Amino acid sequence: MTQPEASPLLSIEQLSICFGDQRVVDRVSFDIRPAEKLGLVGESGSGKSVTALSILRLVESARYEGVIRFQSQDLLQYGPRQMQAVRGREIAMIFQEPMTSLNPLYTIGDQVAEVMTTHEAMGARAARARAVELLEKTGIAEPARRASCFPHQLSGGQRQRAMIAMALACRPKLLIADEPTTALDVTVQAQVLELLDELQREFGMALLFITHDLNLARRFTTRVGVMERGLLVEIGTAVDVLTRPSHPYTRRLVDSRPRRNLDKLADDRAVVLAADRLRVEFAVRTPGHLRRQRFKAVDETSLTLARGETLGIVGESGSGKTTLAMALIALQPLAAGEVRLDGARVDDAGRRALVALRRRIQVVFQDPFASLSPRRTVEQIVGEGLEVHAPELDRVARRAAVVAMLAEVGLDESDVPGLLARYPHEFSGGQRQRIAVARAMIVRPEVLVLDEPTSALDATVQRQVLSLLTRLQKSHGTSFLFISHDLAVIRAMSHRIMVMKDGMVIEQAETEELFRRPQTDYTRALMRAAALADESSGGGPTGEVAFISPVK
Repeated sequence: MTQPEASPLLSIEQLSICFGDQRVVDRVSFDIRPAEKLGLVGESGSGKSVTALSILRLVESARYEGVIRFQSQDLLQYGPRQMQAVRGREIAMIFQEPMTSLNPLYTIGDQVAEVMTTHEAMGARAARARAVELLEKTGIAEPARRASCFPHQLSGGQRQRAMIAMALACRPKLLIADEPTTALDVTVQAQVLELLDELQREFGMALLFITHDLNLARRFTTRVGVMERGLLVEIGTAVDVLTRPSHPYTRRLVDSRPRRNLDKLADDRAVVLAADRLRVEFAVRTPGHLRRQRFKAVDETSLTLARGETLGIVGESGSGKTTLAMALIALQPLAAGEVRLDGARVDDAGRRALVALRRRIQVVFQDPFASLSPRRTVEQIVGEGLEVHAPELDRVARRAAVVAMLAEVGLDESDVPGLLARYPHEFSGGQRQRIAVARAMIVRPEVLVLDEPTSALDATVQRQVLSLLTRLQKSHGTSFLFISHDLAVIRAMSHRIMVMKDGMVIEQAETEELFRRPQTDYTRALMRAAALADESSGGGPTGEVAFISPVK
């Protein structure tokens, strides 16, 4: 005799959310049962986070229609005092960016303890002791000491663990996790998900997991709902939805995973960029020392980059990837070593020579919103390089070159009226990244450094940008130095891969050789964490797979 199915813990029925006349969520319905893990996936602007925030009534100035029934009570009928009692105690939330969610003026221990003093009338001493226990349970080393730290004194992974400790302080029945691993390296990401998995089983709570990463949703959740422009277009088991999608939008998301489309390079290809035994040091203060100590951010690192080749550089945060890139383009001084571009020294070039070299080696940064001047128009931003490196062009010729370059990266007046006169804030993330690429490519560089150029983009936009970069490389013969912590992207884009750890290159090989036969435990751990060692592993019927232990 089969057991009757448990009643839903949370039942959302025909939920619509409006801001003024704009409806951003349209008649969405789904249930979450006790101890279930439900994933909600979709691109930015699909309505995932707004739907999740509406459960706790955290969306200001929104107008709601429908029902949000939690334990048989409609939360949309609750007053402010009733909702305050629900938040944190019955339903808790982990936000995407803990640095903006944690109060910078209070210690971690005080912020975790506050949840218990507020909801459980616990005394300050007992709440503090309980906060230390929770920090220890979430895997933070030296929890008593870390409890006295402020958020800025913790790493990204530690801050996310502290957020989890706060969320679990009152043993909620439902935990909402909104993109909890987006900004984390693959190994830290795996550790946080493993922790959530363990705590979810221990506390017996239900989990609403919001992500734009389909691979994470397939690995971590039992059921998945797909949202597009405020509509829930498909829902079902994680395996069915993400391996056999029925809706065209879901199929498009699944098909957006990076695909390798590289030309084979000739064996006798010429080297365009070479670095020999680079060392970059920073002066840092360490506890117990009066004098600043020298920290080696990059140590004894050498590389070569051939014409038309893409060299991928992977590693966790702090491994030295970005510091190495900045040293290669003379934006970071060297303590030792040398960099040569077509035989010419880059690292000790004089000011005039360095300006000339800037035309031949350009960079695209991770966050185009931060790297594009908010006070300059698109025409000024993209044409800036020509003003410096092609002063012979008059205004008409420069504008024609800007228009041609923008068209080459997929932006033109027919799609974006008034394109040249617009400012960065008027574009989407993917469009801003295209503008950043256009700015770099308009001077026809020989080498383009790409520092995490797609990490903040949705899967479909990411694929568009990667396709654009591949097309530009084939048409212009540009060499790419591609930095990323996303191994799927690196595998799709790179001819060769270097793996960095603690400022040093610990392994490098042709891309497929490295993925088939990684030589170090660290590289194997990165691949397991990214679920790339065996992409077909779907685990059992729920689509879950085992998580790895933390990288030591």
